[in-house]
Amino acid sequence: MAEEQERRTAGEYVTVAAEGTHETEINRSRFLCHLAPAATEAEAQAFIARIRAEHPTATHNCTAYVIGADAGVQKANDDGEPGGTAGVPMLQMLLRRDIRYAVAVVTRYFGGTKLGAGGLIRAYGGAVGEALDALGTVRRRPFRLVTVTVGHERAGRLENDLRATGRDVRDVRYGAEVALELGLPEAELDAFRGWLADATAGTARLELGGEAFGTV
Repeated sequence: MAEEQERRTAGEYVTVAAEGTHETEINRSRFLCHLAPAATEAEAQAFIARIRAEHPTATHNCTAYVIGADAGVQKANDDGEPGGTAGVPMLQMLLRRDIRYAVAVVTRYFGGTKLGAGGLIRAYGGAVGEALDALGTVRRRPFRLVTVTVGHERAGRLENDLRATGRDVRDVRYGAEVALELGLPEAELDAFRGWLADATAGTARLELGGEAFGTV
């Protein structure tokens, strides 16, 4: 529990590994759970609209999404199923699995047998849980984009040293000087400044950029 709280304090979160669909069948009804990462509520709503457009003849397209590392935005929609039997259990499953920045749409094609309230809750929540297991999840953490600018005579060795020490070199640009773009955890910036000064005899320049998220 303490470890989980520490990760959340550091801004880390778990989300779906990639967009995908997983299908289950219960009493001849087909349940297709579509999952996708979503950085914003607008992205989640756009994904929902796209899935509904792809399945216009489905009996229901029920939805749930969680946005924010603190789960600050939570929405669920039953799309015609009895209140609280579809979107809410889908949302609860996302929260139970500590999923953030993600959207789920469960498309149901009715098979002729009613499941009852309890059956629907199990079916919709279970569809999301099974899809998470099948499609996989990833842990992501915030990092700061930084640009290191150095002369050509030191650039090759510096790039090798950065990669050898496990630093995330994201881009290398050549001009009058060489600019290397890195992703660094915020907590490592001060130590990196010292390392960079030693590695380049103080000749490199460090410029801080914006924040992004990367897979742990």
